[in-house]
Amino acid sequence: MASNSLSFQTLQRLPYYLDYLREVETENVSSTVIAAEFGLHEVQVRKDLASVSKLAGRPRKGFDTQSLIRDIEEILGYGHVDEAVIVGVGHLGMALANYAGFGKYGLRIVAGFDTRITQEESLNEMPLYPMEELESVISERKIRLGIITVDGANAQAVCDQLVAAGIKAVWNFAPVILQVPEDIIVQNENMACALAILSHHLRK
Repeated sequence: MASNSLSFQTLQRLPYYLDYLREVETENVSSTVIAAEFGLHEVQVRKDLASVSKLAGRPRKGFDTQSLIRDIEEILGYGHVDEAVIVGVGHLGMALANYAGFGKYGLRIVAGFDTRITQEESLNEMPLYPMEELESVISERKIRLGIITVDGANAQAVCDQLVAAGIKAVWNFAPVILQVPEDIIVQNENMACALAILSHHLRK
């Protein structure tokens, strides 16, 4: 099944299932066990797994663990490595660039850009470039994913540069709603919005 036919909610749950499956030591795993692990309804988990697995779960035995891992990895695109660039190498940008865990999800940040950089530098062997090099690096390496960690005032301009350079997906950590062409996907990670939700709940 193509990943674009899955619901947003299912796509959000699959990485959790995958992390769990990578840790279990049994040859088979049931939707009941996974549902109990995450406090979800068994029927929902069974539907999620059936939507991605090539093999249906067997009665009383469940799904073959390794086959299920491979199916989820394929659906999520973890079977191949996507290279990304990050724009804004302040504290947040550096933290993301230094995070080793992206590798198991098929993501490698290969270059960083910042207005404060005037000549090529490096951060833990990752090259850092002036903004003037953005288009040429993205074009040469055929990068499809751009990560934005600049402030809100500059985020749209950075996004426009990324799109003009050929980026097809944007992971946005700036607290703004970006305007992009219809064929560009944006995933927003707005910490202010998340904090607002938590604060509202605590004040009830």
